[in-house]
Amino acid sequence: MSKAKILLLEDDANLNDTIADFLEDEGYLVDCTYDGYEAQDRLYESKYDLLLLDVNTPGVDGFTVLKEARESGVVAPSIFITSLDGVDDLERGFKSGCDDYIRKPFVLKELLIRVETLLRRGFFHEKSEFIILGENIEYNTKSNELIVNGKPETLGNKESALFKLFMKHQDEVISHDRIYKELWDFDEDPSDTALRTYIKNIRKIIGKDRIVSIKKQGYKFTSSQ
Repeated sequence: MSKAKILLLEDDANLNDTIADFLEDEGYLVDCTYDGYEAQDRLYESKYDLLLLDVNTPGVDGFTVLKEARESGVVAPSIFITSLDGVDDLERGFKSGCDDYIRKPFVLKELLIRVETLLRRGFFHEKSEFIILGENIEYNTKSNELIVNGKPETLGNKESALFKLFMKHQDEVISHDRIYKELWDFDEDPSDTALRTYIKNIRKIIGKDRIVSIKKQGYKFTSSQ
C-alpha cells in the first residue's frame, strides 16, 4: 500500500530538512517546498494526504496558500507551523482552513503526534488501528495496508489510494468523478478501463460482493459481507 504523502512548506532550509528527514524515517513521503508559489504549484500537480505549512513564507504566505487550496477543492488536513502567537493570527489560520497549529520551537515527537492524529480522523476516530473487514482480512489505518492472513497485500499506488478512499467512505456511493480526481494527477488522463482493472484486482482479494457498481453513479464498498 502507498505511504501517506505530505506537502511541507518551510522556507528555513535547515528546519525543512530536519522535519522531512524525521517524517521520512517514520514512513511518510514528504514533498519539500520553500516558498508559497512552489507549494501552490505542487498542490496543483499532486494529491496529498496532509499539508504542513509554515505561515511566514516568501512569495505567498501559508495562510493564503491554504485558503486558495481550500477554494479549489483541496480537502487534505493541514497543520500550520508558526512562531506567531496572537489570537488574531490563530483565528486567521483556522478561518483559512487549517485543522491544527504547532508553534516554533517544537519537539518533533509532538509534530508526529499531531500528524498521526489528523491522518486518523479520516477514519472517523476508529478506536483500533485496524478495521476488521472479514475473517483474516483487516485494514491498517496507520500504514494504509490491507492485511490478509497476517500479511500485507501488494497493491499498486492507485489501487492503494482507491482502497483507502473506500475505507474512509464505507457504505457510501463514491462517484466516478471523485475517484478520478483522487487517483489521477492533473497531467494524467483518467481511465475507466484502468479503474475497472483496479476494482477487479481488489475484489480478488476481499471478495467480489464487497464493492458494488452503481450504474451511472459510481462504486460503493459495503461494510457488511
